[in-house]
Amino acid sequence: MLQKDNLIFGLVLGFLAPVLGFAAYYLVKFRLFTVKEFFEVLIMQKSLISGIISICLFSNAVVFTLYINKHKDKTATGIFIATCIYAIIALAFKWFV
Repeated sequence: MLQKDNLIFGLVLGFLAPVLGFAAYYLVKFRLFTVKEFFEVLIMQKSLISGIISICLFSNAVVFTLYINKHKDKTATGIFIATCIYAIIALAFKWFV
């Protein structure tokens, strides 16, 4: 399944990888907090959101690099599109929230 070269598959990977990166970030940095407390901290300190989104995009960079090196260009394109969408969201949070 991970050998597919498909734009839709790349979009799914591109949107899923940052979610997994977010979960990993929570487990590493905020494991003493409950999930509810973690989201309360994010609501109170909105400046953390754009930083966390940016860190989570690192997981997309890893997945993108793997698929580029495998010459799965359509999948890599989907991952890149999802990364751009996440980056726009991070910038919007940084500037408008």
